[in-house]
Amino acid sequence: MESLSVALDGRSYPIHIGEGLLDQRSLYAPYGRGAAAVVTNAIVAPLYLARVRAALEACGARVVEVVIEDGEQAKGLATLDRVIDALLAARLGRDGLIVALGGGVVGDLAGFAAAVYQRGVAFLQLPTTLLAQVDSSVGGKTAINHARGKNMIGAFHQPCAVITDVATLDTLPDRQLRAGLAEVIKHGVALDAAFVDWLEVNMAALLARKREALVYAIRRSCELKAAIVAQDERESGVRALLNLGHTFGHAIETATGFGPWLHGEAVAAGMVMAARLSARAGMLPPRDAERIQALIARAGLPTRAPKLAAERWRELIAVDKKSAGGRVRFVLLEAMGRATLKAGVDERLVEETIAAAQ
Repeated sequence: MESLSVALDGRSYPIHIGEGLLDQRSLYAPYGRGAAAVVTNAIVAPLYLARVRAALEACGARVVEVVIEDGEQAKGLATLDRVIDALLAARLGRDGLIVALGGGVVGDLAGFAAAVYQRGVAFLQLPTTLLAQVDSSVGGKTAINHARGKNMIGAFHQPCAVITDVATLDTLPDRQLRAGLAEVIKHGVALDAAFVDWLEVNMAALLARKREALVYAIRRSCELKAAIVAQDERESGVRALLNLGHTFGHAIETATGFGPWLHGEAVAAGMVMAARLSARAGMLPPRDAERIQALIARAGLPTRAPKLAAERWRELIAVDKKSAGGRVRFVLLEAMGRATLKAGVDERLVEETIAAAQ
């Protein structure tokens, strides 16, 4: 097992990465001695719920199971109401624990439930997808979707720990693995050019699920994200750089109805668009935009966006959470591994980028 920390003073917490961690009772012991509600979905539950329940019960916890449907469509107010109802029916108190067992949807939804239930209870992240292991389980962003935009209802609520069992990736469908690689690539492209070099050499090993390569990619992604979160927990500054590709990506997800495009797929196409926009704005050498697109394509991810009307693009981009003072701010690239937040981007360049991407 490897461990690192998200340094947030009195609210710091560990990220544990290794194989077989779902069964390690010692990892649950500091948190799971009272009532524990395990929120998971219908796909993950048959695979791992019994093991997590056994580990929590071995620590003395009274376990409640809350199983939701699979998919991004579950990340809404109706499912949140079902989760809260289950917590109340189980009489989970303010000293209880919510355990998120699953991918990004489960983590976001369970984390938001933990943030708002009885004004906040503890929660534990057990990410089972690559995307959740490298990104959404770390940093305390929790949210549900609204019909007008992705993650528009949310809160910052840090977990008490993240327990990443890389063996769960053995049951992950290939499409979900590739979607997770989008966020791995994003961390390199936005923050660490040397990591991009490593990814270009090791992409085939990652796609083949070589354990050593996966552990390194997960750890490096978590290190990069943890360092940013420690500087800017609530995204008032540098943390926005982690949203490279997300302005366009969230627009794709919202326009297509939260489901046909996986989050990582939308981010991948959005990253290509952000790189192309950076090049059009004279910030990034065109050869680097080509290099980013080639790496995304090698990961088996989409490099083109779906066809949407120009007005629909403008409408969705306008509600992006990075907007300030009525102006859209884009995460763009000054160089490989060096992202920046830029307002006042020429609308003509944005429109050209959108037209060329479809």
